[in-house]
Amino acid sequence: MQDRYDEHRPVLLDEALEGLNIRPDGVYVDGTFGRGGHAREILARLGGQGRLLAIDKDPGAVRVAREQLAGDERFSIVRGSFAMLGQLARDTGVAGRIDGVLLDLGVSSPQLDDPSRGFSFMKSGPLDMRMDPDTGVPASAWLQSASERELSEVLHTLGEERFHKRIARAIVAARAEAPILTTDRLVEIVSAAVPTREPGKHPATRTFQAIRIHINRELEDIERTLPQAVEVLAPGGRLVVISFHSLEDRIVKRFIRGESRGEDRLPRGLPVTSAQVHNRLRPVGKAVRPSAAEVEANPRARSAVLRIAERLA
Repeated sequence: MQDRYDEHRPVLLDEALEGLNIRPDGVYVDGTFGRGGHAREILARLGGQGRLLAIDKDPGAVRVAREQLAGDERFSIVRGSFAMLGQLARDTGVAGRIDGVLLDLGVSSPQLDDPSRGFSFMKSGPLDMRMDPDTGVPASAWLQSASERELSEVLHTLGEERFHKRIARAIVAARAEAPILTTDRLVEIVSAAVPTREPGKHPATRTFQAIRIHINRELEDIERTLPQAVEVLAPGGRLVVISFHSLEDRIVKRFIRGESRGEDRLPRGLPVTSAQVHNRLRPVGKAVRPSAAEVEANPRARSAVLRIAERLA
C-alpha cells in the first residue's frame, strides 16, 4: 500500500505547535513520527542550529521519514517505542537539554487504512494489530491462547466494553471451531454477541480498541515514558501530549497534576510547606479539544484531547 502522507493532516496540529513554543535553535523530540505531519512543521520553525529527534515503532513510518527528510541534517529517527526516550536522549547527548517532547498517542490513520495491519473493523484483513510487526504476537495468536477470564478483563478494562463477558465467551466458543485469523471474522463474532447497539458506534469498536491497546502495551508505554520526558526536558521545556481516549488522557492528566504538586515524591499525609514541595511541572492552560470545523473535516479527531505542561527548574 502506498503511503499518502502528503494528504494527511495530524489532529490539533496548530495547537500542538503552539504548545511546544518552538525556538529556532531548540532541540525537540517527536515520539510518534507517524507520517511526519508534526515533524515537518516543527522543522519548518527550526533554524540551522535546531534539532529534531523522532521515534516510531512502525517500519513504514521510519521508511517514510527517511524518504521525506533524508537530506535534512537537523533530523534523525530511530525505530522503537517512545518508552526509549530517556536512553535516546542520553545516547545523543541531549538529556536535560530538550526544549519540547511531543507524543501523539494511539494508532495512526495510515495504520488504520491499511487492511494488512488488522487495526480496523471496517476493513477485511489478517488480525495482526501490532504497531511493530516484528515484535510480540499478533492479535490472532493472543485470541487463540488467552483464557476467557483474561479476554473478559482486557475488554472490560481497556475497552470499557459493557458486554465483555458475552464477547469473551463467544470468542472462546468460536475459536474451538476454528482459529480467529481475520478482522471480519472477529467482527462477526462480536456483532452476534452484543445484544444492543450504541448510537453511532460500531459494536466491535471497543473490542478492537481493547485488543490493540493490550497487544501493543500502549498504556504501559505511556506510564513509562512520561517520567522520562520530565527528566530529559530542559527548564522551560514543554511536554505536549495528544490522547484519543479516556484511558490515555486519564494517565496524562494525573501525571501532570502529580508532578505539578510534587505529590509523587512525598509520603502521603506528611505535613510539609509549599516551599518543601519539589514540583517539576506546571500545567500550561487547560485541556484543548478540536474545533467543530476540524471534527467535521476529520471525524477521527472527535475524541482528541491535548495537554501541555512546562518543566520547572
